[in-house]
Amino acid sequence: MPSFDTLSHYWMQRCLEERVSDPNLLWLVRKILKAGVIEEGQYHSSKEGTMQGGNLSPLLSNIYLHYVLDLWFEKKVKPQARGYMQVIRYCDDFVVCCESERDAQQFLKALETRFNQFRLSLSPEKTKTIKFGRRAWQQWKKGGRKPETFDFLGFTHYCATSRRGYFIMGHKTSKGNLCRKLKEIKEWVKKVRNFLPLKDWWCVLKAKLIGHYSYFGISGNIHGLQQFYHQVMKTVFNGINRRSQRKSMTWEMFQKYLQWNPLPIPKIYHSLYTLSPKRGML
Repeated sequence: MPSFDTLSHYWMQRCLEERVSDPNLLWLVRKILKAGVIEEGQYHSSKEGTMQGGNLSPLLSNIYLHYVLDLWFEKKVKPQARGYMQVIRYCDDFVVCCESERDAQQFLKALETRFNQFRLSLSPEKTKTIKFGRRAWQQWKKGGRKPETFDFLGFTHYCATSRRGYFIMGHKTSKGNLCRKLKEIKEWVKKVRNFLPLKDWWCVLKAKLIGHYSYFGISGNIHGLQQFYHQVMKTVFNGINRRSQRKSMTWEMFQKYLQWNPLPIPKIYHSLYTLSPKRGML
């Protein structure tokens, strides 16, 4: 994952000029890039990088990487590769698949040089090369080292075995994402429990659960959904009982309330093996 704190305004303008000819729009983007920020009452000018949290920042970063990474990879890197290579990118997060280990090492060096030319830097914590896939899985089955895992878009991807003993790529909710989502639920319950009746924020809790299932509900991740559901139930139960010094609801009462006001239960929304949503989800 690259850092856009030092993104070059000059190269950003050059990227936009490849497809945009309207001088007024280019002038407006230039003004936004140089607008600066105010922190603790102090104004700081911005001569490089994009504004963190700005509405335009994700779009500009995506355009920047399209020219710096995507086109360069297709036109320069892939034709020189010895084996299969492919980049999978979503916004500023991307994974590069290489059939040859030598290609992977050479690409990483070339990528650092390429990013330096355009005032970008790779995140050391999220940048690494690992052995992954069918070949690494076969070596592990023969008594070798277990294949490493990697996190991408909120999932931990790992080498697994199907029921028939074949190689499959497993996916589960990453620990970091799960902890962050649970923390968000806990903070939200703290805010609403003392200001709104239970029945008023119960429908919002349903929407939060459905939203989580809709994204993370993919084949093989039912355990991650169940873990999230049970942790949310504990958080909600504890939150209800902290509204006063004395417990306002026992666990048995809470279970009965769930029977009359059920919450969405975990289920798979997307089947990766048929590449289609589950029936009834459309």
